[in-house]
Amino acid sequence: MTRYLLFALLVLTTSVCSAAPDSHQYDQSTAGQALVEQLAKHGVDADAAQALLADAVYQPKIVAAMRSPAESTLNWKKYRRIFLDHKRIRNGAAFIAEHQSIFDAAEKRYGVPAPIIAAIIGVETRYGRVVGSHRVLDALATLAFDYPPRAQFFTKQLGRFIQLCLAEHLHCRDEKGSYAGAMGWPQFIPTSYEAYAVDFNNNGSRDLWNEPADIIGSVANYLSKNGWQRGDAVALRATVANRSILGQFKRSRTQTRYQWSDLAASGIRIARPPAADTAVGLLEFDGAEGAEYWVGLPNFFVITTYNRSPLYAMAVYQLSREIAALHAQSKADGA
Repeated sequence: MTRYLLFALLVLTTSVCSAAPDSHQYDQSTAGQALVEQLAKHGVDADAAQALLADAVYQPKIVAAMRSPAESTLNWKKYRRIFLDHKRIRNGAAFIAEHQSIFDAAEKRYGVPAPIIAAIIGVETRYGRVVGSHRVLDALATLAFDYPPRAQFFTKQLGRFIQLCLAEHLHCRDEKGSYAGAMGWPQFIPTSYEAYAVDFNNNGSRDLWNEPADIIGSVANYLSKNGWQRGDAVALRATVANRSILGQFKRSRTQTRYQWSDLAASGIRIARPPAADTAVGLLEFDGAEGAEYWVGLPNFFVITTYNRSPLYAMAVYQLSREIAALHAQSKADGA
C-alpha cells in the first residue's frame, strides 16, 4: 500500500512540475502577462506583444555583466587608454569629414559641436562598428524578469521597446544592442529612443542603425534637450597649489556643486576662468602621473546624463578635442 502511495505521489509531483511554466517563458510568466495587459491598455496589440515575449531568451551572461560594469573597475589612467586610441580619433575625424553637411546642420539647430557628437558615437560604438552582440529583446526581457535590483526600470524599457517595435516597424527579433538593451549607433535605451530620436533627414522614420542623419541629429537633440549650452566650454584643467584645501570641496559626479568664485577663493586655478557666478564642479581623476584636477562646467554634466560616470564624460570630452584637432589639421592639409 505504501509503495503504491509513494508511486502515485511521484507521478502527481512529476505531472505538476511538468505543467508548471518555465520561469524563463516570459510570455507565460505572471510578470510577462502583466506587462502585456498594461501595454494593451495603451493601445498595443496584445497578441503581437505576447508573441515577442515568447521569442525572448534568458541570457545569464547579461545578468553577470550588469554586476560588474567597466566604470566600477577602471581608473582614469586605464579608461583613457581604452577610449582615446589613435584609430578611434582618426575614424572620428573621418566620420565628421564624410558627413560634414549633416554635422553642420545639427550644430546649427541644436548648438552641439560636431566633435562632441562624434566623440559620443565613437565611445559608444566606434562609429557603428560595435553596436553590441545581444538581441535587444533578450537583454531587456532578461533584466526585466530575472534581475530583481533593476526589474522596475527594465520592465519599463522592455515595454517601450515593444511599443517602438510595433509602432515604428523595427526589426524586433533581430536588432542587436548592448547587454543593457541600448540600441543603435548612439546606444539609446528605449525611453531615450522614444524621447530623443529624430527623423533628421525627413524620410518618415527614425533609424539609429542605418541613417547617419538620424544618428547625428538624435545625439545632438539629446544633449540639447538635457541642457547643452551653445558655445560654452566643457571642462578646464585645474592646478591646486595647496592640496590641504581639497577637503573643503566634495567631488562632483553628475552635477555642479559650487560657483567658480568658491573654488577660486581657495586657490584653485585654471587658465581661462569663467565668470565668478558660473556653476561648476570639482573633478578628480587618477591619471597616468597621479591625481588630475579639473573644473567641470555645466556642459560636462550634460554629458553625464548620457552616462552617469565622470570617467565617461571626460573620455568623451578629451576624445572630442583630439578629433577636432585632427579634423582641423586634415582640412588645412587639404586646402
